[in-house]
Amino acid sequence: MRWQVLVAAILLASPAAARPPREHADFWREVIEPNNVEVAALLDKANRVMKAPDDALAADQDFAVDQRMRFYRDAYNLLRYARKLSPESVEVLAKLGRAADEIGKTAEAIEALETCVRVAGPDKAGPAVTGRLGAIYLRLEKYDAAVRWLRYAQGALTPDSAPALVHLANALAARGETTAAIDTLSNVIPVQSAGPFEGPLALVGFGLAVVYDRDEQRSAAFDVLDHMQSATQAEYGKNVQAELARMRFAPAADRHYYQALLYESLNHYVEARAEWALYAASGDLPWRGRALDHIAAIDGGRRAGPPRPLAPGTVAPPVLHRKIPRP
Repeated sequence: MRWQVLVAAILLASPAAARPPREHADFWREVIEPNNVEVAALLDKANRVMKAPDDALAADQDFAVDQRMRFYRDAYNLLRYARKLSPESVEVLAKLGRAADEIGKTAEAIEALETCVRVAGPDKAGPAVTGRLGAIYLRLEKYDAAVRWLRYAQGALTPDSAPALVHLANALAARGETTAAIDTLSNVIPVQSAGPFEGPLALVGFGLAVVYDRDEQRSAAFDVLDHMQSATQAEYGKNVQAELARMRFAPAADRHYYQALLYESLNHYVEARAEWALYAASGDLPWRGRALDHIAAIDGGRRAGPPRPLAPGTVAPPVLHRKIPRP
């Protein structure tokens, strides 16, 4: 009997006995994830379905809203089935939450994304997941929950983290924490940023100007915009417009605010006034008063009319970059 105990102890201590042979790896994978092949195929198909509207958006192509929704509904149905086969797949949960959010199934999106974070942990889930969660709560005006999730996106500036950082700044500003909102964005902009503002940097820089403008720090807002224009030159408007087109705003009416400030910074005052008016008419929004200030400034500039002709021999004053008084 004693020798049997000794043999058993040796076998248990042996590294070879502690793990299955390499040729059995597939067997154990199938035991843990019996549907992994089918789930992988469903994920691949869902990714291809969602890629079509994403590619159209990146290429600035017209893509009807109902057509876009149809693609995401197809992806949502595929991913719901994939989740039944693999309930704790982080990739399935993240993609399912995204598809649900895109088609307006907010409760389902929150449940899938929060489950994803619970399974993977907030750091491993990544800013695409925690950022989307925070944006949803921001849209629902649940600012404390929004800030809690969006803080996980703070760090290196990437295409995924940039929208989350802008959402975080807006959530903080909505809670009255303007200084923290400004720091959130200014801290990720290089101090000596002489290169062009493009990609995520264009979105964050412009978001900083919006926060300054909403706080009635008019000069600071236009200083940021002037710096972006001088560093980016003719590509400034195009770069910012491209980032705004990809951004899903929370609330949706914020798109009008951002678009209006962009038009105003480009001296396109007719378009700017129209966007300010759309924002002001979108309900009881936090910064409706600022939009009305901008409209009043544009209207005041129109009433002032063109400058009077100079008397003979009079030296003309320097031409200001802004034709309309900054509101």
